[in-house]
Amino acid sequence: MRTALYPDIEPRARGMLALDGGHEMYWEESGRADGVPVAFVHGGPGAGTMPVHRRFFDPEYFRIVLFDQRGAGRSLPQASIEANTTADLIADMERLRTHLGVEAWHLFGGSWGSTLALAYAQAHPDRTLGMVLRGIFTCSRREVDWFMSGLGRVFPDAWEDFAAAIPEAERGDLLAAYQARLNDPDPAVHMAAAQVWATYEAQCSTLKPNAEAVRSVGASLGTLALARIEAHYLANGAFLAPDQLFDGIERIRHIPAAIVHGRYDMVCPIETAYRLSKAWPEAAFTVVPDAGHSALEPGTRTALLGAVEQLKTGQAR
Repeated sequence: MRTALYPDIEPRARGMLALDGGHEMYWEESGRADGVPVAFVHGGPGAGTMPVHRRFFDPEYFRIVLFDQRGAGRSLPQASIEANTTADLIADMERLRTHLGVEAWHLFGGSWGSTLALAYAQAHPDRTLGMVLRGIFTCSRREVDWFMSGLGRVFPDAWEDFAAAIPEAERGDLLAAYQARLNDPDPAVHMAAAQVWATYEAQCSTLKPNAEAVRSVGASLGTLALARIEAHYLANGAFLAPDQLFDGIERIRHIPAAIVHGRYDMVCPIETAYRLSKAWPEAAFTVVPDAGHSALEPGTRTALLGAVEQLKTGQAR
């Protein structure tokens, strides 16, 4: 079983794709030009893609497609929540697929990426060859409430700092308070809120403390995009109907799929992944016993590499 990511590779093609609503999407391709297409659906929402994301895929087999969702990463305008909904993102993926001349592709999505991958596959099952899903999240009210307050039961120190950035009178609705600040036009206001939000998430995302991930949170548009777009989607239930992604399982039941989840994922607790595995027993379900939320923790990384390898056989395990 492979435990190490594939070696670093550079894109062989990249570009900006015009979307509606004044948006432009950054995209890139690496690996085999005539390989089996696989799209990396990044998390956040708002996190964007990184070079390390190419390394989950065998470049001698896959045509690897990375793209930054609206407002995220290198897409423009950065950190924009205008005309930014799940339906927009699904339409953007279809526009990109058509632009690249891809008939159908595999999807690899973690955290928010699992949400969007599920929503896309249910909208376009005929364009989805297989799925690898990690850190399952469906943006239910229960999951959102956990992120905004329940995490304080496990990370009381991190949550205390998260709440302390908001005046006591507004702490009854932390999400609304953060939204107001993240969307404030004053950079001194929105960047300060973004740094606290992103630091809180980084502190809670791994089984063992990852000081480097916390240190990497800075005053950048990337940090703002993560926090602002994430709050936007959390506040709107990802623009999905309650239980929409569970109700739509029948549309994708036939698609080979693997669900990988860290037992001690505190950002996206395992109960949602467990529920998905019960609703979709045809999908392989791997619980990584010694991992939190991050895709790069050793056990999760190994499980994901194995699941991607199974896509070559038309299965997912």
